[in-house]
Amino acid sequence: MMKNLAEEEIIRLAKDNSPRLLSKFKTSNPDFFEKLAAIQTNLQNSELIFCIYLKLNLTTKEIATYTYVTRKQYKTEKTESEKN
Repeated sequence: MMKNLAEEEIIRLAKDNSPRLLSKFKTSNPDFFEKLAAIQTNLQNSELIFCIYLKLNLTTKEIATYTYVTRKQYKTEKTESEKN
């Protein structure tokens, strides 16, 4: 039950584009960031947050809506992150 509450809070923070999303996700999913660091050591916070949205399996449209960017900007960012 506690995990579900934490997951629900993370999704709510993502939908609100909250600055607390990164710290809350790090607290509840430390392994995720260890794995990211093993792949790419110098990710910026904005890139980490983008990875969180992908990990949450949000659609392109949802991510664009929650982060106030256009779908085209999102697709460009996704393509660039895949190149790294």
